[in-house]
Amino acid sequence: MTEQTIDEKLKSFVERIERLEQEKKDLLEDIRSIYLEAKGQGYDPRAMRQVIKLRKMSKAERDEWEFLITKYSEQMC
Repeated sequence: MTEQTIDEKLKSFVERIERLEQEKKDLLEDIRSIYLEAKGQGYDPRAMRQVIKLRKMSKAERDEWEFLITKYSEQMC
């Protein structure tokens, strides 16, 4: 490979990453807007984030998480 080809490939990788980083930033702003909209209608964004986190888990992972929360709560209260 020539040095110019390497430089062009590197530039291409960097530009692709930059585009994706901008898309990620835009998506995060959209998500924040949705949470603010939900909050404005009386919903709790923290609870919504927790629900989304739980929905990403499998049933087994959720069951384990709930078991641990219950056990820890019993020991702390």
